[in-house]
Amino acid sequence: MTPESAPRTPSAERRASSSWPLLTQLVTGSDGTGAEAMTDLTHALRPRHETADVTRSICPYCAVGCGQLIFHKDGKVVSVEGDPESPISEGRLCPKGAATYELLTHAARATRVKYRAPGASAWTELDLETAMDMVAERTWAARERHFEERRAIDGVAYPLMQCASVAHLGGATLDNEENYLIRKLFTGGLGMVAISNQARI
Repeated sequence: MTPESAPRTPSAERRASSSWPLLTQLVTGSDGTGAEAMTDLTHALRPRHETADVTRSICPYCAVGCGQLIFHKDGKVVSVEGDPESPISEGRLCPKGAATYELLTHAARATRVKYRAPGASAWTELDLETAMDMVAERTWAARERHFEERRAIDGVAYPLMQCASVAHLGGATLDNEENYLIRKLFTGGLGMVAISNQARI
């Protein structure tokens, strides 16, 4: 009798079927919602934040203030979850808050400033300081050309103090503090009136 044709003992059968969740459920008569529904491979898996440190934080995206647990190890964020002890969100996060980890770590995240000059067909990379100087200079130049201190209506000059030639549309990843500063700087400092955010669209 060859090893291949040798009869298998009941204990061997149980060991062989232990990696088959369906067979385990049939043998034990369970409802399939417990550990018996897991394979040996699944049993061996461990969460990536099991050995990480955790810091409580607040989701930065809106004014609700949902609680987050930031798991970090060796100076890197390894996971972001809802804080079940938060009295506001009780562990829940909206899709944007739940994607905080991907925002920080996704391979497609843009980490360099890219610029395409007027008429150009390709993008070039700029250092952040150069890009910020370009934005500041062009914004101020547009403001100087089109800023209206007063507007005459029916022969009466009314104070206006606005610049309608420059607009700002905020992105979905701007946090509360950034939106506050944008509103104060662009409205009070530059006189811009067309300010909105992607979350409103």
